[in-house]
Amino acid sequence: MLLAATIAVVHGQVSAPVPPRHLDEHAALAKAIFKQLVEINTTPSGSTTRAAEAMAARLKRAGFPERDVHVLAPAADRGNLVARLRGRDTGRKAVILLAHLDVVDALAQDWTVDPFTFLERDGWFYGRGTTDDKDEAAIWTATLIRLRAEGYVPDRDILLMLTADEEGGPHNGVEWLLTSHRGLVDGAYALNEGGGGVIKRGRRLSHNVQAGEKTYQSFELVVTNSGGHSALPREDNAINQLAAVLTRLAAHRFPVVLNEITRGFFARTAAIETPEVGEAMRRLLAEPSAPDAAERLSALPEYNARLRTTCVPTRLEGGHADNALPQRARAIVNCRLLPGDTPAGILAVLRRVAADPEVAITPTFVADVAPPSPLTAEVLGPIAQVTEELWPGVPVIPTMGAGATDAFFLRRAGIPVYGVSGVFDDIDDVRAHGRDERIQETWFFDGLEFGYRLIKRLTGG
Repeated sequence: MLLAATIAVVHGQVSAPVPPRHLDEHAALAKAIFKQLVEINTTPSGSTTRAAEAMAARLKRAGFPERDVHVLAPAADRGNLVARLRGRDTGRKAVILLAHLDVVDALAQDWTVDPFTFLERDGWFYGRGTTDDKDEAAIWTATLIRLRAEGYVPDRDILLMLTADEEGGPHNGVEWLLTSHRGLVDGAYALNEGGGGVIKRGRRLSHNVQAGEKTYQSFELVVTNSGGHSALPREDNAINQLAAVLTRLAAHRFPVVLNEITRGFFARTAAIETPEVGEAMRRLLAEPSAPDAAERLSALPEYNARLRTTCVPTRLEGGHADNALPQRARAIVNCRLLPGDTPAGILAVLRRVAADPEVAITPTFVADVAPPSPLTAEVLGPIAQVTEELWPGVPVIPTMGAGATDAFFLRRAGIPVYGVSGVFDDIDDVRAHGRDERIQETWFFDGLEFGYRLIKRLTGG
């Protein structure tokens, strides 16, 4: 693997991070920005424009000229911030720092604390967005201000993009900016969420770099017939017919397909997994068709999702009255496609596995696909170097996301994206999108130092 020349992985050797240098003033700024962002409601009923304007005001007070700070919005409450730290005129495209401002809904009655108050308690920061994704928005903003205050002139422009509607909604900021302001947001590559550090039982296991994502595609399955009285049941019951198809789909497994990213992921994860699981990973890499290795890894959802395309029913409805035979039964099957698979190809597989021409299977939309980002030494080398400086012995592992981020829109537009943050999280206590979302203070400040060092390493500092 490309990374092997850049970082030596010592199995089991995980040291505490090196204390950040000269961080006091910078940490205070980052914390203040973080608090301000968390306490601005940017849920679908809130306003990302307020958050974008607040960050724009901070950048201007820090000396960024008006011409380099823009708040752009396709709708009143769906604003996006685009800001630029100008570098030497070398003709090189900008490095993009991307984070989304919007968060999922949070109901106060579901939390033990106020989701929109930045709370410090027992070494933790609480609040909606503390891990998804206002921590990264605060880190990038504070780092850009720090670099300007230091008089740092990068070898190319550094472009900050804080955007709307990553979590959903009709005004995705990255897609809209690429469509409406492409010249303003073009870049060589971007750093985004999607990666980060993994902690288990207090031990730093790995620092992951997301270089690709699966494609999100849903399909609707519908059975219709004339129905009738429930006292006179018939064999062609729409619910039974649909259930039989869903059972066949549940039994189907798409083939194991490895790519550059997943090969790197399994090769490096094998060294930090249990002996049994690690050996299965090594066997799979040596022989992708090895049934015992594939079976062992397929039993673990986090690894099964990286082995193959997956399709799973997520919604089900049918019938119209307790005493009537159903005239209609409907299910939604959500698929996550590996790079290389297409919506049309998966539709053909679903119809073949369903083996029932009376069940109508149609895509709910036709998804676009985006290529994975190349594992280049230009980006991964500095990531590995800074990781080794801060957390000696922690391996850098390329990953393919099973979910989706805004990286999709940039990759589709030809801009590679690398999900990396320097922020670690406990794999057994993930609270993003959930109740009492929180981040440990030291993890946030470690990520702050990582981001600062990485940006300077990537831009000639």
